[in-house]
Amino acid sequence: MSPMSSLNRRALLTGLGASAGVFAIGSPAVIGQAKPRVVVIGGGAGGGTAARYIAKDSAGALNVTLVEPSRQFVTCFHSNLVVGGYKQMADISHSYEKMAAANGITMAHDMAARIDRDRKVVMLAGGQALPYDRLVVSPGIDLRYDSVPGWGREHETAMPHAWKAGPQTTLLVNRLNAVPNGGVIVMIAPPNPYRCPPGPYERVSMFAHVLKKAGKDRCKIFIIDPKENFSKQALFQEGWDRHYPGMVEWLGPKIHEGVKSVDPKTGTVVTGFETYKDAALVNVIPAQFAGEIVRSAGLANASGYCPIDPASMRSTIDANIFIVGDASIAGDMPKSAFSANSQAKVAAMTVRGELTGSRVFPARYTNTCWSLINDDDAIKVGGQFEPRPDKITSTVPFVSQLRESADLRKQTQAENIGWYAGIVADIFT
Repeated sequence: MSPMSSLNRRALLTGLGASAGVFAIGSPAVIGQAKPRVVVIGGGAGGGTAARYIAKDSAGALNVTLVEPSRQFVTCFHSNLVVGGYKQMADISHSYEKMAAANGITMAHDMAARIDRDRKVVMLAGGQALPYDRLVVSPGIDLRYDSVPGWGREHETAMPHAWKAGPQTTLLVNRLNAVPNGGVIVMIAPPNPYRCPPGPYERVSMFAHVLKKAGKDRCKIFIIDPKENFSKQALFQEGWDRHYPGMVEWLGPKIHEGVKSVDPKTGTVVTGFETYKDAALVNVIPAQFAGEIVRSAGLANASGYCPIDPASMRSTIDANIFIVGDASIAGDMPKSAFSANSQAKVAAMTVRGELTGSRVFPARYTNTCWSLINDDDAIKVGGQFEPRPDKITSTVPFVSQLRESADLRKQTQAENIGWYAGIVADIFT
């Protein structure tokens, strides 16, 4: 069992610390009784934010434990900038120590093995049981290893996915740098829904950027996509034509007629349209579903993701559990770090209101997804969202436009870098 440290120093901070929430449901804790217990599973943009805001804004009134096996969180967001050579792995790796100490959060560096919903207990892999009054779960996504014929977990080295940041990111960078001039890269893009809708296409941009910078402009990148269209498609294709003419070719399902098989030993991808042999790099991004911990707890539906109340991020299956981030069915909100951070603040305010009797406000959600195409050429999509009875609904969308000025694209990239600094400070301090 991994050791747990109880950190007693709590920050007495006032203010709401979030722009979202709902009117509280349930009764506040009775003065004099033991502190209500909140357990948060997953220390990423969703879980880390929820743990910090619940602890910070309750000012010591709640016992908050964050369950996260890793001692450093490596962000998937901006990992494409590592692939492109704009950042290093150290730049996207963050410790929990400061956040836990500053906000009085108990860290459980262990894997959550099981949620016992009847007993309201989280069982850790090391054997410890963590009782909870409210549980927030943000497990992210798991990969469907059976979704690409011929590819599985055992082929992650030969055909990396790098859709969970860390060693896979480093592997992908090394494999990309080894591509010879004239070599072929094949990306197998994922079907909807999946983490970070523009992510595969930003990654392709980073592939092309690295190759062109290295003088390998005879390389070819093929995108085998199961979708008829993709996020910011016209913007990406305009950027590819401008910066990397002839290097990137996107193939939709009507052209390639599906991936029939891959052979990790030979770097071969067989589609209904073409066979790509001896590819220098095959990047397989498979289909995805919610992390196993929520699926095994019966919190996901047939889609593999978890239905939630749009006004609070509360599970529609268990009223004591909130699900934020990629694992949730969040209506019009994409699966992104910005979305997870926004959803976590809604859940945190609701949990705090129910357990302490503090005021809670109507939910409002926001999201922006930035994508870098080349040096100082970034595009974005996003908007504001509100809960409706059936789902979280987009109310004020926005997206970059074609043929924007270089100055505006440079400003968009500056926003991107500033947002990253802001969100990691919001989670890890």
